[in-house]
Amino acid sequence: MDSNFKNIHIGKLIHLRVKENNIDMPRICNFMKCTESEINEMYTQENLSTEILLRWSKLLEYDFFRIYTQHLILYAPPSAPMREYNTSKLPFFRKNIYTQEMIDFILELIDRQAKTKRQVADEYGIPYTTICKWIAKYKIAESNQE
Repeated sequence: MDSNFKNIHIGKLIHLRVKENNIDMPRICNFMKCTESEINEMYTQENLSTEILLRWSKLLEYDFFRIYTQHLILYAPPSAPMREYNTSKLPFFRKNIYTQEMIDFILELIDRQAKTKRQVADEYGIPYTTICKWIAKYKIAESNQE
């Protein structure tokens, strides 16, 4: 799968996972409580409800929500430093936690010279020193200096 977290077509990704796991249609229909045509329709949908996506995640043993989390990490603007998180009843999540998948994605961009370290830092809001640390840690070629 192309690690493109910018443009997400969740139906295609679900269909890909179904094919990879060789799950037969009767099992899917039974678990999802819908018809074969409804399942096939879901494969064409760019977006699905969270309830349906949760069912797919359980059936396919894959966290499809993480795809959206990666999108937020890569493409959402940085959080304001002084937000009043204490007043919110919602759980607080640090935005700057970098998953291994995201690190791999960024390092692949640099390694294949699709982007320079400076471009990655500017476009994704990742500190330049963090990128340099990743390169050193994961032994990526230093051909892209800036």
